[in-house]
Amino acid sequence: MKDALPAADPGVPDHRTPGRYLWWLARTQAGPLLRGIGWGVVWMAALALIPLAIGRAIDAGVAARDTGALLAWSAVLLGLFGLQAAAGAMRHRRAVFCWLAAAYRTTQVVTRQAARLGATLSRRISTGEVVSVGVTDVSHIGDALDIVIRGTSSVVVIVAVIGLMLATDPGPGLVVLAGVPVVLLVAAPLLGPYRRHTRRLRELVGDLNTRATDIVAGLRVLRGVGGEDLFAARYRDQSQRVRRAGVDVARAESMLAGAEVLLPGLLTVAVVWLGARSALAGAMSPGELVTVYGYAVFLVLPMATLGEAADKLTKGHVAASRVVALLALDPEPDGEGTREPARPADLVDPLSGLVVRHGRLTALAAASAADARAIADRLGRYTEADKAGDVDVTYGGVPLRDLARLRERIIVAVNEDVLLSGPLADTLSCGDPGRDLDAAIAAASAEDIVAAVGRDAHVVEAGREFSGGQQQRLRLARALAADPEVLVLVEPTSAVDAHTEARIAERLRRARAGRTTLVCTTSPLMLDRAEHVVFVEDGVVVAEGAHRDLLDAEPRYAAAVTRNEDADRVSGTA
Repeated sequence: MKDALPAADPGVPDHRTPGRYLWWLARTQAGPLLRGIGWGVVWMAALALIPLAIGRAIDAGVAARDTGALLAWSAVLLGLFGLQAAAGAMRHRRAVFCWLAAAYRTTQVVTRQAARLGATLSRRISTGEVVSVGVTDVSHIGDALDIVIRGTSSVVVIVAVIGLMLATDPGPGLVVLAGVPVVLLVAAPLLGPYRRHTRRLRELVGDLNTRATDIVAGLRVLRGVGGEDLFAARYRDQSQRVRRAGVDVARAESMLAGAEVLLPGLLTVAVVWLGARSALAGAMSPGELVTVYGYAVFLVLPMATLGEAADKLTKGHVAASRVVALLALDPEPDGEGTREPARPADLVDPLSGLVVRHGRLTALAAASAADARAIADRLGRYTEADKAGDVDVTYGGVPLRDLARLRERIIVAVNEDVLLSGPLADTLSCGDPGRDLDAAIAAASAEDIVAAVGRDAHVVEAGREFSGGQQQRLRLARALAADPEVLVLVEPTSAVDAHTEARIAERLRRARAGRTTLVCTTSPLMLDRAEHVVFVEDGVVVAEGAHRDLLDAEPRYAAAVTRNEDADRVSGTA
């Protein structure tokens, strides 16, 4: 095959919309795609001409008792079968190539984007979503490019067959000419529900894959009564939501598939009935009746192909929407400035109104976890405060984009951070022997873990030998050992039991004395031990004060931090 699969550089994708992305894929392989369409037209045209050859053989050979004419049209018929077989093979080869090229090129651009995003990827998109893009979505995008060949061929041949039918008998030809648009218009409303249900299923599958990757990663302990049983129940509930969404998709797809068969079938019945009436009236020869009947039966194939095209293009569009969402992500802002902050240095986020005072342990409770995460990302300059750059987080009066040694001064620790493989002591100290591991391990209440395995124990990839709660405490110890000027912790105790959490909350305040610390959490235990609590709703600070005062004075705050109070009484397996 002359065509070559995608090279090392897949090109720059147009990811403004899903449709533009699919069009970009089509343009990048225009040659193979056009050749596939050409072979597809020849393949379907050969099939369409078979009824004409049979009708001529009947009229010129059988009815006229002309053996020569019968042999000649038989030879034509044999040639059409041969042409159809050869063209079908070439069309299929080009279709498979286009499928592979689209799927692999999508894999290339997604992989390149993942490498470009680096650590930003895990902060902005779930692991399950990435798995779904790399496994399911690339397949649907390949299907979309594959069906373009047969779908375009079907449109061309339908027009040609209608012309042949009009030439044979205007009556049936006019019925087909009017009936094809009617069939398509009647089937069109079925695409809307199908697309909605398909999109919903795709989202739920991505969420379920995220839960599955958590299982593989060893996340066995969740906050809440029931521990592993609770996790299994939630996974089962999510699975049932996926099943119900799949049933909705199957129901919509069955309606679409039924329309693909029923509507062309009704059109075929109408054409054959008109043809039979013309033949009985003497306006049509037996061979022409066979030809019209053959055309009507043949039209079921290209019209069913159009229904299949609607199905695959819908799935391809949904898949492309997930791909372009990933491609639209921007990596963390790079580069750092040279300006030193004024002392004492407060961390200020103008967008939310949050002020993290120097030397304090501040807690941020948000009505929405997404709001807390967005603020934490801005405080660490993992995302820009705004695209125009007019508003920026400041530290000691210096915008973060201009701050010297930003990554040393401000550390944002989240639960998606990975424990690197290697000796445990090196993992916690990040290779810096000067860091005080004893104090950090004690503050994170991780002494039992270190005592059980030893500081020289080898940590496997991502710390998979540890439970979820153990991983969380080790990540906290690593963040504390770095001893930055500002430490931002996002839900640092969400996977530990209440007793361990109480110890961490008490020790964290002492360990970070004189340093600036922000804990994003809705845990009453952590909030009660913070020096200052800030409540955020809809991305904006709406209340500040001590935890107990806010419980009495702000009902929204009370609702946010007490709605999962039962979940604080966990089984203690962390």
